[in-house]
Amino acid sequence: MAVISDYALLGDCQGAALVSSDGSVDWWCPPRFDAPSVFARLLGTTGGHWSIRPRGPYTTTRRYLDGTMVLCTEFHTPTGVLRLTDALGLGFGERGHGIGFGSPHVLLRQVDAVAGTVEVAIEVVARPEYGRTSPSIAETPLGIEISGGTDRLVLTSDRGLTVDGPVVTGRFTLAEGDSAVLALHHRRAADPQIVPLDGRAVLRDTIAAWQSWDRIHQGYQGPYREQVRRSALVLQALTYQPTGAVIAAATTSLPEAVGGAANWDYRFAWLRDGSFTLKALWVAACPDEARRFFDWIAASMGSVRGADHVPIMFGAAGERDLTEHTLEHLEGHRGSRPVRIGNDAWQQKQLDVLGEVLECAWVLRDQMADLSPAAAELLRSLADRAADTWRQPDAGIWEGREGERHYLTSKLACWVALDRAVKLARDLDAEAAVPRWSKARDEVRAAILNEGWNPSSEAFTGAFGSDHLDASVLGMPILGFLPGDDERVLATVRAIERDLTRDGLVQRWTGAGDEGAFITCSYWLAEALALAGRIDAARQIFDSVTARANDLGLLSEEIDRGDGSQIGNFPQALSHIGLINAAWVIDQAEAGVRSRSVRSGAGG
Repeated sequence: MAVISDYALLGDCQGAALVSSDGSVDWWCPPRFDAPSVFARLLGTTGGHWSIRPRGPYTTTRRYLDGTMVLCTEFHTPTGVLRLTDALGLGFGERGHGIGFGSPHVLLRQVDAVAGTVEVAIEVVARPEYGRTSPSIAETPLGIEISGGTDRLVLTSDRGLTVDGPVVTGRFTLAEGDSAVLALHHRRAADPQIVPLDGRAVLRDTIAAWQSWDRIHQGYQGPYREQVRRSALVLQALTYQPTGAVIAAATTSLPEAVGGAANWDYRFAWLRDGSFTLKALWVAACPDEARRFFDWIAASMGSVRGADHVPIMFGAAGERDLTEHTLEHLEGHRGSRPVRIGNDAWQQKQLDVLGEVLECAWVLRDQMADLSPAAAELLRSLADRAADTWRQPDAGIWEGREGERHYLTSKLACWVALDRAVKLARDLDAEAAVPRWSKARDEVRAAILNEGWNPSSEAFTGAFGSDHLDASVLGMPILGFLPGDDERVLATVRAIERDLTRDGLVQRWTGAGDEGAFITCSYWLAEALALAGRIDAARQIFDSVTARANDLGLLSEEIDRGDGSQIGNFPQALSHIGLINAAWVIDQAEAGVRSRSVRSGAGG
């Protein structure tokens, strides 16, 4: 079983697959991110896989084709060079903002002999429903049909393949200039019969489709442009295009500590990440994607007046019930159990969601003129709830399961909700509510300043009455609660640098023990440093954490502070979101310095 950073992401804007550096697809959950897997060797030896590689010894190099999520892996052998091109197919003829709506749910794999001769070995072991099902396999005029549970697969190839019990194998030799293409088509049992596609044509068209999207999303020209560009492509790959939801990660149960039990299903969309996501889409993609994401949030939330609590997360199509259970038959990634599907955090009360949604509206404030009556009512009700509930404890943004507390960032989010509602009151047709919202906003602010500051720690801490640092309080300058050069903010940043940061990597909180460094926290620190005018220090943090990406520029959730390896679900949208937003803040800070320098020179 490969390590987490060894994998590459394939996406069709509806689902995802992971491919190891030696050409094995060890994760694929068609037709949707959170569907049961067809290949899941990532989580257990019996989970299924599809490998294509040379027979005999080899070394590999790999890259994404420019402007795409199409993977090119080259195998260098003693007798020749083999190129493997992998993609999840996009709908034929889709371009620009339209990619991914008609994805055919086909995994495409083309092998080309670049030099010399290479003997190719193929092994397909499909195991539907997370490895629970051993399918039936038969050769038919359409191709090799693989059926089990609700999944129907058809494997086509222009080279001969052999059915050997539960395994499909292939052996053939390619000479320089030769190629072969294989395609694995998926459908559900109730869907129409599969009509096999021309694999070469779909692969060429998929490359063109990705590149057409990339061409119209190159507005960001600041520092770290290529990293931002790659992160934008990752976010698009993690977008469920039929709704506009951005999925937190492509995987479930990749461990926060290898061998540990903190293994969670992240194949859903969190409102907690909403404003960060929307800002990143605005910077690295365009307002169209940002607005679609906001519209999905509003539609999925519906009405929240009278509800016990506001939903914090949804399935890709807006589902609320994400009940968690374990898969006992899988041993987990590198022995990390339990393997979970579903996530019971959906039942938690997290007050931060109130501010996240209103902050999204604030970012999109220039588009509020066409806000629907339902969306306006949603925003009014979230502001009212912030005014009514900000004094209550909650589970906090880190979704602890040990009980509710008065988390500072939850209070901060309530302040954001009320502050943005006051500023948007005219657009929300809510001028009459402004006195009430303003009063509550000022009360929240006073409580944070009085009860969130710990004199002995000389910092804002994670919860009222606590002396534990928490990197999430870096949101105070990022969200505009206090300026980046406020003395209390500067002291808090220094404390986080001193006690939570090592080699540019930031842990989430004091007392986290062996927990890895949370990648987005490092990017938050870079933002806070830039907002404080410490641009060189911000760049050092940014460079340190970004250097931990794998060879394809992909980031997981965390970094092991012992061996530097990537851990947690992969690739993690919030990590790439953090990269984009930190790059933008650094760019804005540097632009401010240049502007002041020009004004100073002009005045001299």
